[in-house]
Amino acid sequence: MAFDSFSAFIAMEGHGPYVWACYAVFVVLLGGLMIWSARRNRAVYDSCRRRLEQQQGSKDSARPKAAATFTRVEVSQD
Repeated sequence: MAFDSFSAFIAMEGHGPYVWACYAVFVVLLGGLMIWSARRNRAVYDSCRRRLEQQQGSKDSARPKAAATFTRVEVSQD
């Protein structure tokens, strides 16, 4: 190991504050990017879902839905 103790590792011969601040900024930015991406993904998903429901709603109002039937259909294999 390059350092004699854990406190020497944290201090890094006087460069510790700069190094640890860079790591902290990186972690904060990475976390922020993950949160932003998740929110953006959810917004796009919701927008697509609303648009699809809107399109299906306009198609459904133009033609009535057929009632469900449970009649057996005989298929011939001629």
